[in-house]
Amino acid sequence: MTKTLVLVFHPDLNGQSRANKALAQAAAELPDITVRDEYALYPDGVIDVAAEQQLVEAHDRIVLQFPLYWYSSPALLKEWEDKVLAYGWAYGPDGEALNGKEIMVVTTAGGDTGEYQAENDGATMDEVLSPYRMMARYTHAVWREPFVIFGAMELDDNALAAAAERYREALLA
Repeated sequence: MTKTLVLVFHPDLNGQSRANKALAQAAAELPDITVRDEYALYPDGVIDVAAEQQLVEAHDRIVLQFPLYWYSSPALLKEWEDKVLAYGWAYGPDGEALNGKEIMVVTTAGGDTGEYQAENDGATMDEVLSPYRMMARYTHAVWREPFVIFGAMELDDNALAAAAERYREALLA
């Protein structure tokens, strides 16, 4: 069975977030999945690099879960990438820690799918998430199809439960 590490980057997971909280709870119900609320672990933004690297090494699939903020991620995810994915560990001559591991992005967007279209000078979700795809490529990880929820703030309870079920299925695939 694939051991999966779900790293949740939401600054207020248990407050403002209905969608990311529901997704994190859905993931936590599955076997062989470790879910970590990174903002709760590192409220001061100082990441325990050795602990994070050890967790990445112990898992086969790394899931980066976050809400989109201005077509990007919350700041702690960028800090995590900058510190944890270090030269000599994640890339470079001896950096093979992610080699062959799966990388999956799970994100929630406030806008609907129409806001992520190329026409009218828009950007597709593939374009928005391209830095993560390139990170996977650069570290010789395997890029998995992203799991995206559009219109996340408008979801009613039934739609949110359905999204959580689709997420469970994606994690088990």
